[in-house]
Amino acid sequence: MLPVDEIRLNFNPASLVVLNIVLGFLMFGIALDTRVADFKRVLRMPVAMAVGIAAQFLVLPAVTYVLTLALNPGPSIALGMILVACCPPGNVSNILTHRARGNVALSVSMTAISNALAIVLMPLNFAFWAGMHPTAAPLFRSIALDPLEMAGHIVAIIGIPFVLGIACAEQLPRLTARIRKPARILSFLCLIGFIVGAVIGNWRYFLDYVGLVLLAVVIHDALAFFTGYVCARASGLQDYDRRAVSIEVGIRNAGLGLVLIFSFFGGLGGMAVVAGVWGFWDIIAGMALASWWGRKPAVGAPAHEEQLA
Repeated sequence: MLPVDEIRLNFNPASLVVLNIVLGFLMFGIALDTRVADFKRVLRMPVAMAVGIAAQFLVLPAVTYVLTLALNPGPSIALGMILVACCPPGNVSNILTHRARGNVALSVSMTAISNALAIVLMPLNFAFWAGMHPTAAPLFRSIALDPLEMAGHIVAIIGIPFVLGIACAEQLPRLTARIRKPARILSFLCLIGFIVGAVIGNWRYFLDYVGLVLLAVVIHDALAFFTGYVCARASGLQDYDRRAVSIEVGIRNAGLGLVLIFSFFGGLGGMAVVAGVWGFWDIIAGMALASWWGRKPAVGAPAHEEQLA
């Protein structure tokens, strides 16, 4: 069995184009749940928003870096963990926050702001943490990744669909009301389908190497949720907001990670396996946490909790 750092997962170039389109459609669906008012809402809850953004883009990558040093996985696995930590959240975090009886308005606003910031911060964050990693940095440098090229790719599959989705939601509210839920469900199912396809198409590799990454992914995912919760609690946020921040930080868009891995890293083994396993485990863990929280009202919630349409 080859070392995980030496394998390259197979992914048809045509399928990669379709995956980029599906991910763009997913971001368009997220934007349909977003309004300009969501960005204005930030002014009414600046502390909660600042805590959530800082936890995602500053604390989580740092925690992930320390975790990779403690676990000492293969360099490509470490790169995969760092990349996932630098990814923005997906709209499944809004659904889970609703299920957890947390602050949905905060969750939606954080998703909108985080995805907008990720266009710039994600490639810079990844290049910074990967470039200083003692074992992964040589592998990272050998790939010769251009952060500007990655940023351009992220603009194409996140930025443009996101802007178009917000424009549609603002200018065509009736159409948006009709297509929002179907678009969200269809794009999510398509993304899961492509993750499943990537796994099935490289089933032998996943069977051979999943044991190397499963424990790391489980610990990493738990730390991501815990990081959000601790940051929110340390900042004095109430339980209603803490649930939203915890889920928002814990849920990462592993589908975007897979797209970037196949586009820029040639399907590098450890990275792809980490992103693939994370894509499934993150939803399972998030559902479990949201269901547990959903059994009791959140302290600090308004009398009539805001519902996610």
